[in-house]
Amino acid sequence: MQNLTPFPGQGQPDDQVVFHRRELGTIMGLYGRMVAAGEWRDYGMSFLREVAIFSVFRRTAETPLYRIEKRPKLRNRQGQYAVIGMDGRILKRGSDLQAVLRVLERKLIRAVE
Repeated sequence: MQNLTPFPGQGQPDDQVVFHRRELGTIMGLYGRMVAAGEWRDYGMSFLREVAIFSVFRRTAETPLYRIEKRPKLRNRQGQYAVIGMDGRILKRGSDLQAVLRVLERKLIRAVE
């Protein structure tokens, strides 16, 4: 009989929250523009049981400047997406990822001016 358990580090789809392809495309589009503007330099992703996190860094060894979080359990309440600042404040929350990311795009416009 063949062992059908996942490899270490690979959970079942219900074990963790992930960003889907379109969500990652939207986030990486913003990330690329911010890197080109010299604002961001590195990123990290975490996929946990209740939340998927995309962290943005100015330098690799720092704490993240921003965290983009997806919490599906909050979908019907405040919205499943949130942008959280370095100090832990929620800068924007909602159910539309592009609308939530606009809070960071405003910072891109200021950086270019």
